[in-house]
Amino acid sequence: MHDIRLIRDDPAAFDAALARRGLEPVSTEILTLDEQRRAITTKLQEAQNRRNEASKAIGQAMSQGDTAKAEALKAEVAELKQSMPAMEEQDRDLAQRLKMALLVLPNVLADDVPDGAGEEDNVYLREWGEKPSFDFDPQEHADIAPALGMDFETGAKISGARFTFLRGDIARLHRALGQYMLDTNTQEHGYTECNPPLLIREESGYGTGQLPKFAEDLFRTTDGHLLISTSEMTLGNSFREQIFEEADFPMRITALTPCFRAEAGAAGRDTRGFIRQHQFEKVELITAALPEEAAAEHERVTSIAEGLLQSLGLHYRVMALCSGDMGATMMKTYDLEVWLPGQGAYREISSCSDGGTYQPRRMNARYRPEDSKKTEYFHLLNGSGLAVGRTLVAIMENYQQADGSVLIPDVLHPYMGGVTKLEPAA
Repeated sequence: MHDIRLIRDDPAAFDAALARRGLEPVSTEILTLDEQRRAITTKLQEAQNRRNEASKAIGQAMSQGDTAKAEALKAEVAELKQSMPAMEEQDRDLAQRLKMALLVLPNVLADDVPDGAGEEDNVYLREWGEKPSFDFDPQEHADIAPALGMDFETGAKISGARFTFLRGDIARLHRALGQYMLDTNTQEHGYTECNPPLLIREESGYGTGQLPKFAEDLFRTTDGHLLISTSEMTLGNSFREQIFEEADFPMRITALTPCFRAEAGAAGRDTRGFIRQHQFEKVELITAALPEEAAAEHERVTSIAEGLLQSLGLHYRVMALCSGDMGATMMKTYDLEVWLPGQGAYREISSCSDGGTYQPRRMNARYRPEDSKKTEYFHLLNGSGLAVGRTLVAIMENYQQADGSVLIPDVLHPYMGGVTKLEPAA
């Protein structure tokens, strides 16, 4: 959501900011709606004031015995009452049209976001670790996973394409990863663990920006609820319609939840294996930060996600997303891409972003600065810490052995009840 006052003050700058995302100028359309809405609002207020004044004057005229004046005033009030519903409807219509015109627009990018058309223009920042070496040809996870208990056929038989059924130790390893991530985030980094709903109302989808732009990617229930595509939707909305004090910040919360995505925009991509599923689990990190502290919090949440990958011994690189590859709700994003030797490619495993005030404005979530009566909007940041399924894939490909087994990273051994290796079925 955008501050209409900023658009009024400098429409050219607003258009220039959105042009970095490839959008055509929109300020004229928005300001036209804004002017129309303000005009009808003013007209309606004037009519309401006149109706109140005339209503009071009727009694005065009657007390003075001025019947003619009283009748004229009654006629005026009746006419105002008759005309005002149409004005109220016009006011509501223009307000809704203006709201939707603003809701569909993406966030304004941070000044230091690199320009570019797509992921090929993302900027390399750094990397950690080294690519593992093998004395055999490493396999893709989809080739070794079935023998380890990752059953693609049963998942598809039960639910259709992009669903998977896990059995045995690989199911336990999947659970262990989520628990390890949660424990690290809460015990070492001060995040508060949450267990949020998986179903949300439509207004919550608008609050965090998945609606209206990504409506096709969301699953809906028969009663109009939405299945969350990320717990950002529930954790972020936990701040909605509240006013916090400056001393409350930063507020850091985390959750491990199933996530559901229709993948409407990913037809034909990653149809093989466990990379892109309709149902998956992810540990989300959400931080509400003061504007002046948001940049440091962005670096912090990125370092937490990096620390998880380092503890698992997984080689990765950090990329700064360019303007053409940025999520619509974010102003700045770093992607962590883990190396998958079976695929011979880096794949995204975490996105860490500063969304600025974009989501809090949509949710009417504010704070009151010290020594101020005026409220302001804070920044909302999010990060994947981490995507559980993709981390499982990374472990399978990086820790695979020539006999088809997979070693389990040391930090996960306490969660595995003595199991240190995934063994293929005989």
